[in-house]
Amino acid sequence: MDLEPLWQSGPVIATHAIFAIIALFTGIVQLALPKGTLIHRGIGTIWVILMASVAITGFWINELRHFGPFSWIHLLSILTLIVLARSILLVRSGRIKDHRNSMVALFFLGLVLTGGFTLLPGRVMHAVFLGA
Repeated sequence: MDLEPLWQSGPVIATHAIFAIIALFTGIVQLALPKGTLIHRGIGTIWVILMASVAITGFWINELRHFGPFSWIHLLSILTLIVLARSILLVRSGRIKDHRNSMVALFFLGLVLTGGFTLLPGRVMHAVFLGA
């Protein structure tokens, strides 16, 4: 692993990537631990903050431009924030199964799948994890 390409990408991309990596590992821990416990709620709160941070920092990444300074990827940031808010409302209203489904989908689609795309050749994370 070579972090130099990440640091060279600038503070916004570096911050975004660090939040995403921490969210990925926090999400793995969250999925492995028992649900409904105080620890689950605490780690879940941290994960929601991390995911919101990933989504928000994404708005300042503008290498791809399809709609002014934005691209279709920015729609994913909006969707992430909506799903996070909905998931919080679901758990607070006692709809645990829907909350779980929403959060698991966000983990796999918002982190695992999209994270996989960052490993494509030419992307910063490809250089970090797989070399130039």
